[in-house]
Amino acid sequence: MTQTIAPRFRTLLLLFLAVTGALLAGAAPASAHAALTGSDPKQGSVVDQAPTQVSLTFSEKVALSDGSLRVLDPKGKRVDTGRAANLSGTTYGVKLHSGLPDGTFTVTYQVVSEDSHPVSGAFTFSVGAPSQTSVALSDQGAGGGTVGVLYGIARYVSYAGFVLLVGGAAFVLTCWQRGAGVRPVQRLVVTGWLALTGATLALLLLRGSYVGSGKIGDIFDLSLLGQVLQTKSGAALVSRLLLLAAAALFIAVLFGAYVKRDEPEAPASDGTDGTDGGDDEATVAAARAAEAADRAAEKKDLTFGLAIGGTVVAAGLAATWAMAEHASTGLQPGIAMPVDVLHLLAVAAWLGGLSALLTALFRAPAEDAIETAAVRRFSRLAFGAVVTLVATGIYQSWRQLGSWSAFTGTRYGQLLLVKIALVAVLVGIAWISRRWTGRLSEAPASEERGSAAEDVAEQREETRETVPADSRRAAQLARQRAAVATARDKRLRDADPHRSGLRRSVLAEAGVAVVLLAVTTVLTSTEPGRTEEAAQQATASASQRSGPLSLKIPFDTGGEDGKGTVELTLDPARVGGNEMHVFVVRPNGKAFDVPEVKVAFTLAAKDIGPLPVTPDRIATGHWSASGVQIPMAGDWKIAVTVRTSDIDQATVNKNAQIG
Repeated sequence: MTQTIAPRFRTLLLLFLAVTGALLAGAAPASAHAALTGSDPKQGSVVDQAPTQVSLTFSEKVALSDGSLRVLDPKGKRVDTGRAANLSGTTYGVKLHSGLPDGTFTVTYQVVSEDSHPVSGAFTFSVGAPSQTSVALSDQGAGGGTVGVLYGIARYVSYAGFVLLVGGAAFVLTCWQRGAGVRPVQRLVVTGWLALTGATLALLLLRGSYVGSGKIGDIFDLSLLGQVLQTKSGAALVSRLLLLAAAALFIAVLFGAYVKRDEPEAPASDGTDGTDGGDDEATVAAARAAEAADRAAEKKDLTFGLAIGGTVVAAGLAATWAMAEHASTGLQPGIAMPVDVLHLLAVAAWLGGLSALLTALFRAPAEDAIETAAVRRFSRLAFGAVVTLVATGIYQSWRQLGSWSAFTGTRYGQLLLVKIALVAVLVGIAWISRRWTGRLSEAPASEERGSAAEDVAEQREETRETVPADSRRAAQLARQRAAVATARDKRLRDADPHRSGLRRSVLAEAGVAVVLLAVTTVLTSTEPGRTEEAAQQATASASQRSGPLSLKIPFDTGGEDGKGTVELTLDPARVGGNEMHVFVVRPNGKAFDVPEVKVAFTLAAKDIGPLPVTPDRIATGHWSASGVQIPMAGDWKIAVTVRTSDIDQATVNKNAQIG
């Protein structure tokens, strides 16, 4: 059974990578903080005269580029001057040419929010009267299409590379320094560096097309690359590349220095080389002790220097995300960015260290099997990382959500619930791994390493003595002996049942971690719940009724000559004071002289009302009231009571959006 673990390991990884790809490919285009909250002219409005400019108001500041705002006439021809500008605060506008014809005009916008995500959209307004328009708008939003998928994949690879690079290096430095000489561990960390470097270069090339046209051909447009380098996101990516150069030097020192210091010492002289090995043994022992102390002190200084340098580089890499994405905008950015750096470092220490442990358990040669002490050191490191992860995650959740309703009412909150569930599963599996770690015994591991080393040495000696002259036969024999050696290594690694149990639990942790990282990648490109709710409220406020409210409600009091229609107008139909007019007409349209009219307003959603209003009679069939107070915006029920005689009256009502 244990011999099938490695194939299962590869199968599970491929499965989880496929799930990750499905998550990224099926994700909608990246949402953004910025949302259009108003415009002049208003969406769908009809104006008498052609405006001289079009202005758009967003929920936060945005970055503009050439062609960010465009105005097209009914034939699809641009009628703007081409240069959009910030008019004030979060309002941006573009001038229009004079002499515009009547008809329906289309306004398109494509801007970049402060947290680096693109946002686009379009609306229409008409001059004189609506008309047919030949403008065809693309269904693809900013950040979508093939370029959007590639950009999302590059983001995931960059996060994965960061986790492997930082977490793997931290695992070697703090938990298993002897692992610096283990090739599979070296390959893991170097793979992380290569993945992060390649993904960063890809993001730089894709960025211009991602926030712009979305065309594949624009990926290698050097002019777009030049524009990207002048943005906050471009500066963050370039800074990441510079820090990766420092990280390459760190990796070289980390792997080179510890391997050199872990080489076995030369044997002491026994007198056969012409020296008197029996003389002054105390002096020789003292010299050896002093040399060992010097080597230990040198190794300690090296570890301290690498720890400081590595922390600075890792924090700098994490800051390249914090300075350009969600943490850099919104509420408390001065606190949010350092917290985000700590959060990313904790993720890397936990998941990257977990990957390194998995590699050590499955891929390290039997003679280099990881010690129990190293596993226990990582267990303590992972516990501290999880505590940091939870603390920073709680702050980030509060900052990004803002309300409990955002958990279920926004896409960000729903993804966050999925992430929390995955973290809970991961912590549960980690608890099982800690139990297996507590059962490990150091002695069997030492015996395994010694036995494995002897077996490997014996195998190499046999290979040197028995390899035949024929090269084909030699290659075949080498493959057979390699297979035997691999089986022997696997048997030795599986000799301890507790270690086998630890491998299985760590493998399960790594599988969940892959999916967790994919969800986190999608989460970082999704609009936070707090700003999504604020944008929804701002959009609703901007789309509120801009003119008088007018209602026509038929009534029938039941008596003779008791039928008619109530026509009610409320101006301006907003929160605060309003002027109300009530006209009562007969079925033939003539004024209906009724003895009494009453009106009441009720907002059931907020348990407000009924608020009674008794209008004054102005003329036959005309009643009026000024200063009608509407305390809150919402869907109000307007009830009108009409009395046509001493005993005949009826109350009719209708709902309408006010405010």
